[in-house]
Amino acid sequence: MVDKKLPQKWDEKADIIIVGSGFAGLAAAIETKEAGSSVIILEKMKGYGGNSTISDGVIAAAATKIQADLEITDSSQHMYEDMLKAGLGLNQPELVQALTERSSETFQWTIDFLGVKYLNRVDQFGGHSVPRSYTTYNRSGSAIIKQLLQKVNDLGMRIRTKVFLQTILVDSKERICGVLVRDGYEYPDATTGIAKYIKARKAVILATGGFANDIELRTSQDPRLTSEIGSTNKYSTTGEALREALRIGAMPVHLSWIQLGPWASPDEKAYGIGPDFASYIAFPYGIMVNPKTGNRFVNELADRKIRSDAILLVGQPCIGIADEEGIRASGHRIEHCLRKGVVKKFNQIHEIADYYQIPIHSLKKTIEQFNDYVDQRFDEDFNKPILSNAKPLRYPPFFCIRLWPKVHHTMGGVLINSKAQVLNLSLQPMKGFYAAGEVTGGIHGACRLGSCAIIDCLVFGRIAGRYAASNQKI
Repeated sequence: MVDKKLPQKWDEKADIIIVGSGFAGLAAAIETKEAGSSVIILEKMKGYGGNSTISDGVIAAAATKIQADLEITDSSQHMYEDMLKAGLGLNQPELVQALTERSSETFQWTIDFLGVKYLNRVDQFGGHSVPRSYTTYNRSGSAIIKQLLQKVNDLGMRIRTKVFLQTILVDSKERICGVLVRDGYEYPDATTGIAKYIKARKAVILATGGFANDIELRTSQDPRLTSEIGSTNKYSTTGEALREALRIGAMPVHLSWIQLGPWASPDEKAYGIGPDFASYIAFPYGIMVNPKTGNRFVNELADRKIRSDAILLVGQPCIGIADEEGIRASGHRIEHCLRKGVVKKFNQIHEIADYYQIPIHSLKKTIEQFNDYVDQRFDEDFNKPILSNAKPLRYPPFFCIRLWPKVHHTMGGVLINSKAQVLNLSLQPMKGFYAAGEVTGGIHGACRLGSCAIIDCLVFGRIAGRYAASNQKI
């Protein structure tokens, strides 16, 4: 039962309260402020940006000007179909449609309105049918967060850090009317800080991210995901706000669909730098082999779920292999990966086999077969797309990485509609309650396509901000 006891006196009041300062929260703040509403932004940690700051900064968008200039044929419908295919059809169609139809405009908004700079390239990530992924100039989400923060500052807003959401408050008319927080919170002790009641005259927007590092919550949904499985996320990605939303009656969706990153390496902590090599070089231009057999075992450009599940079935870290020509074709540099030792350099194939204890004859046969597929531009074994600038693995030195999945993204959360309103257990909008970003569910279904998280956060953050600002004050 929801406790509807409210304070006799509020410590603060604002039109909109936004919880979270990542992509979704800051995008929502900008829209609400531009619509004329007063805004309070709350962040539980001492720094801004949350998990968004350490993302790889790659954003997907369909039918963009960049694609047109490169003569890449794409549409929001194609992106919609790709997302549903990866999501095994479990996606909420109206949410996917809202995301894909707004993807191009929102991507352009980051350039024209925010001033985000991107590399002069477009990449094809696993599960996408065409190249539609754009990378920030520094290959980090911090490039977008920095510009969002600048715009928030220009609009006269500030972010309250070290503020922990304790309770979402509901009035007698079943309207979300404010929050109880711990101001001065010291992670991870939820008893620290001073209790404060903040009234939301129009709405509360939840943008608190996922729960990749909430071991208790994630193992309740997928018992495989114990503390033995690493995470690419910041340590603070825990699910307190999600639990609180569920406590007051929000409809949960897809909580058990938790994505693992197949490009992660067990030779470094958290997200690391290995994914740069795996995602941009080894997977599109090279191969991944089972070290026990020396054979390929999956389409290296399949979606994340397919690749992660395949690696887990092997039962030990697998080996991603690329060559000098693959690096050249990718346009990326890997000196940072080599310095850290996550990527190893070899002059001959037999050196790879010796180092990783791979059967040499099988490995040579696998590489020869793959090279034939590249020459004929068709992968007969796994139907991996052969990129137009791909060449056979014949150009030493060779470069390798050990790959073992890490928890990366939680597809589940609270269910929203296309207006970013949180739905209750009767599938009705909860008055004055909105959500955006990874705290929501239903958009990606069983598996999120790479580069679709940032566009998700920005599209629905902006939607949440606009609709929340249009509410009547209480």
